[in-house]
Amino acid sequence: MEFKVGDKVVYPNHGVGVIEEVLRTMAGGIDQAFFRLRIVANGSTVLIPTANTTQVGLRKVLTRKDVDKVFKVLRNGNIDITSDWKGRFQEHSDKMRSGDIYEVAAVLKSLTLLSKSKNLSYRERKMLDKSKYLVVSEIASVSNMEETEVEQRVDRAVAVSIKKPRDH
Repeated sequence: MEFKVGDKVVYPNHGVGVIEEVLRTMAGGIDQAFFRLRIVANGSTVLIPTANTTQVGLRKVLTRKDVDKVFKVLRNGNIDITSDWKGRFQEHSDKMRSGDIYEVAAVLKSLTLLSKSKNLSYRERKMLDKSKYLVVSEIASVSNMEETEVEQRVDRAVAVSIKKPRDH
């Protein structure tokens, strides 16, 4: 995927950012190019080698059509919960690192459902908060809506999913 200065992108586990510039530098005798990415939420900057964008999961922000698909995923009632804590945490961590918004939405649904029946561990609670933040902030950015309004829509969609009968 090609990126250029000014593009809004998503950096997995960090959220929406804007590519501010392309830097070239010599590292270990090798000329390398980096994207300088400013994370919208906190203003921090990250350097990402232009050759590694696929490996780190850098992607363009959702389109408006994709936003509708995310809400369908949030509402659809398909929720996988692994009973083993370690396995569940590893599975969710992998999904979060993927940067795939649909996988992050699945983590949000799974942990929300789980939180209704038991107290989440500290790490799972943080992951639930992070997954919600990533979904809400990207949709808000694409839709030009306030995050509080998007959060309410996301909460309603997840509530619909949780109420649907499950096979497992």
